Amino acid sequence: MDESLKEKTAKGLFWGFTNNGVQQLIGVVFGIILGRLLSQADYGMMTMIAIFPLIAKELQNSGFTVALTNMKEPTHRDYNSVFWFNIIVGGCLYLLLFFLSPLIASFYHEPELTKLCRYAFLTIPLSALGTAQSAVLFKNLKVKQQAKAGMFSVLISSIIGATMAWMGFKYWSLATQSIVYIGLNTLMVWHYSPWRPTMELDFGPVKRMFPFSCKMLATNIAIHINNNVLNILLGRFFTKEVAGTYSQANTWSSKCAYLVQGMVQQVAQPILVGLNDERERQLMVLRKMMRFTAFITFPLMFGLALVAKEFIVLAITEKWLASAKLMQYLCISWATVPLTVLLSNMIVSKGKSGTYFWCTVTLAILQIILMAILSRYGMHTMVIGFVTLSCLWVLVWHYFTKRLTGYGIIMFFKDTIPFALIALGVMVVTHYLTSSIESLWMLLISRVIIAAALYFIVMKMAHAKILDECLQFLNRRKQ
Repeated sequence: MDESLKEKTAKGLFWGFTNNGVQQLIGVVFGIILGRLLSQADYGMMTMIAIFPLIAKELQNSGFTVALTNMKEPTHRDYNSVFWFNIIVGGCLYLLLFFLSPLIASFYHEPELTKLCRYAFLTIPLSALGTAQSAVLFKNLKVKQQAKAGMFSVLISSIIGATMAWMGFKYWSLATQSIVYIGLNTLMVWHYSPWRPTMELDFGPVKRMFPFSCKMLATNIAIHINNNVLNILLGRFFTKEVAGTYSQANTWSSKCAYLVQGMVQQVAQPILVGLNDERERQLMVLRKMMRFTAFITFPLMFGLALVAKEFIVLAITEKWLASAKLMQYLCISWATVPLTVLLSNMIVSKGKSGTYFWCTVTLAILQIILMAILSRYGMHTMVIGFVTLSCLWVLVWHYFTKRLTGYGIIMFFKDTIPFALIALGVMVVTHYLTSSIESLWMLLISRVIIAAALYFIVMKMAHAKILDECLQFLNRRKQ
């Protein structure tokens, strides 16, 4: 990488880390507050309908953000076409789900869901207003601006959600928090984006992008189904309390993964697309991103699994203790998610939306079948099956990446397995060193400090180049 590309990538990763770090930190603080104020049933109510606005958002977006990013020089006409398409589709989808809300409530045998759906789904038309502006910022690597918008929105929405929960609004506080977040984020991306729509309803560019974007649309819907299959089935086959218990485990285990995933995702595709004409250089950049991701994600996720019980009990009290064991399982699969995101971004940057589509849809189908089969054996068995399939599927993503880039399995293992094994070894040693500590607070603090110190020492002794590069970048930022 030349210096300009190196700096652009490093700055993007830095602001991506800052954005996701601050958002996850705010999420931790207010997640603790909400966890103490709300019940399993409250979280279960929102968990059961979470998939619907996610799918609706993808339908309105229809993969055009990725399509615009893959274009070398998208024009005002391209952005304007996508903007008005999203407005029309977003409004129609909200009206459709508004009238389908009683059926959703009937599916889960929860009459109260009708009103909640109609209120919570307001996020759909609100997000439609900001898709084109977000695409402009994403395409031009305006990660700093995206970071400011995200941090401000999550802070204000979290304060409002926590205040409503304290006042006794129960699950309505969670719905309001989501609506306020989407609304504020939309306003902020409008503020930071220089692009503005014009009153020209020309859907020619949308039609031109559709063959590529429709595959991205179906793929993203499949991703949401993958991520929410347990939310749907636990709410259907068991109770809203069971769904709420799983929701907390998944929420907390995903925070660290989203920290890394969000940081990498904001720069990966634009950078990789820009190197499509330089195969060897592109592969070198991909490998460096893989090493950096593995270097960060494995100690974070394995460390969270190490302190899951102590964290859950101290943060949101013993009423959520059942979530701790589930959280440990889920940390394993979430450790592989940022790696999967990088591999899939590589596939998309090559214009292979069909490969991306079939790989994701196949995983969704297999997960639904597996979860339905395992549902008779209880929640824990379903979660273990989900984790196992998710981890194994990384190899499928690698197979298709190898065909496109020559990124061999030996390269992949060299870039990831050492970090996974070292992180695992550090956590095992830390567990035995601290096993005699009785105080939960002391146990939590000791395990975090010892694990972090051991991992740093081992990386230094192993002369890990990625650690040296991270330290050099931080020193330059400090100066």
